[in-house]
Amino acid sequence: MGFFDLFKKKNQAVGQVIHYFDKIQVAVVALSSSLKIGDKIKVKRSSEEFEDMVGSMQINHENVESAKKGEEVAIKLVKATKAGALVYKV
Repeated sequence: MGFFDLFKKKNQAVGQVIHYFDKIQVAVVALSSSLKIGDKIKVKRSSEEFEDMVGSMQINHENVESAKKGEEVAIKLVKATKAGALVYKV
């Protein structure tokens, strides 16, 4: 795997925010790739972006350590975002 392959892989979105709960600062993310607790992520929408670490995840109000492509997970974030934001692994 060459440098550009690594760059492309690192900069692929792993999901998209489909809902954001303001009061509890939780985003529901539809995953297009796997994600686990401890992963460093970047949330980007238009010119707004920030980095965070996945500290906890839930699927249907149950805590999980990891989730796979096709699942919808709830993740607590350090900053507000909106539906449509893309989530990347960093």
